[in-house]
Amino acid sequence: MTGWSCLVTGAGGFLGQRIICLLVEKTELKEIRALDKAFRPGLREEFSKLQNKTQLTVLEGDILDEPFLKRACQDVLVVIHTSCIIDVFGVPHRKSIMNVNVNGTQLLLEACVQASVPVFIYPSALGVAGPNSYKEIIENRETQDSLENTRSAPYPHSKKLAEKAVLAANGWTLKNGDTFYTCALRPMCIYGEGGPFLTANINEALNNNGILSSVGKFSTVNPVYVGNVAWAHILALRALWDPKKALSVRGQFYYISGDTPHQSYDNLSYTLSKEFSLRLDSRWSLPLALMYWIGFLLEIVTLLLRPICTYQPPFNHHTVTLSNSVFTFSYKKAQQDLAYEPLYSWEEAQQKTVEWVGSLVDWHKETLKSKTQ
Repeated sequence: MTGWSCLVTGAGGFLGQRIICLLVEKTELKEIRALDKAFRPGLREEFSKLQNKTQLTVLEGDILDEPFLKRACQDVLVVIHTSCIIDVFGVPHRKSIMNVNVNGTQLLLEACVQASVPVFIYPSALGVAGPNSYKEIIENRETQDSLENTRSAPYPHSKKLAEKAVLAANGWTLKNGDTFYTCALRPMCIYGEGGPFLTANINEALNNNGILSSVGKFSTVNPVYVGNVAWAHILALRALWDPKKALSVRGQFYYISGDTPHQSYDNLSYTLSKEFSLRLDSRWSLPLALMYWIGFLLEIVTLLLRPICTYQPPFNHHTVTLSNSVFTFSYKKAQQDLAYEPLYSWEEAQQKTVEWVGSLVDWHKETLKSKTQ
C-alpha cells in the first residue's frame, strides 16, 4: 500500500475517526484525506497528532457538492464512504436523509469514475436487512440469506438504496479504462467510545437519578465494537487489492460483528455503565403491542407539527420494532473472504468503553459542582 492515497468521507463521525486512526496505524499509505462537512472543535488537532510517514489532509465540504467531490477524489486509489445522516426518529426531513445518503453516494461514485478511483468501500447498515417485525425471530443468519427491509422509515430505506447503488457500480469502466471494484460492510449495532446512542443513554441516566431508560429489553442483538468495524474496513481494502481474494469480494456485502455476547440493548447499556451505579428502569412498562401503535400515533404528531416546530418523539413504531427484535447474524463469510477476526476482544472493548463512560460521569459531576458554586 506504500504510495497510495485514501479518501475517507464522514471522517469526523464516530466510525470515520476510528477508520482514520487504523489507516494510520495499520497501513503505509502516502496520504489520507479526511473529508466531512464540519469537524468538531479539537478534532483537527487530534488528527495532526497522527501525522507520521502518512500525510493527513483535512477537507471540509458538502457531499452534495460535485466540483468539491471531484477535487477530493483526484489521485486517490481508495474511497471509504462513511458519510451519512443517521436517524431513527424521523426528525430530519426525509428529503434531507435521501439527499445525503442516496444522492450523495451516487455523486461520489460518479466522481470516482471520473477520477479513475479503482476501489470503493461502503459501510452500510444492518437496517437494510430489517427487522420488519418484532414478532419475527432472526438468529445467526448468513450473508446468503435473502433478507431485506420492507419498511419505509427513511434511514434504513436510504441505506438500502445506497448499498444497492454501490454494489451495482462494481465492474463499471473508469475514465482511464480500468475497472471499478466495490464492496459493502453491514456492521451490527456499533458501540464504543463516543458512540452517539450510548452517549445519549448515559447522559439521560445521569440527569435522571442514574436510571437508564428501557429502550430494548425484549431484544437480542450481537453488538460490535467500533474498533472492530474499522478493522473490517482495513481488511476489505487489503482484500480488494489482493488478486487471490478480490474475485470473491468484489460486488459483495458482509455482516460484521465480533465476540461481544449476544444480549439486549438494555443489558449492553447496563453492562457498560453499572460500575458507576447506573441501573435499569425496573418500573412497569406498557405492553409491546400497545407501544407499537402509540409509536404510529407519535409519528403522525411529528408530521403534523413539522410546519410549526421540530418534535422528537420518545419513540415511534420503527424504533419499537428495531429495539425489541431478536436479530442476530453470523460473520462467517467475512472470516472466509476478508480474513476478518476481531482486532479487539470483548474484554478489551468493554474496558475501553467503560473507561470512556467514566469520563462522561466525571464530566457530569464537575458540571453539577460548578453550578452549585
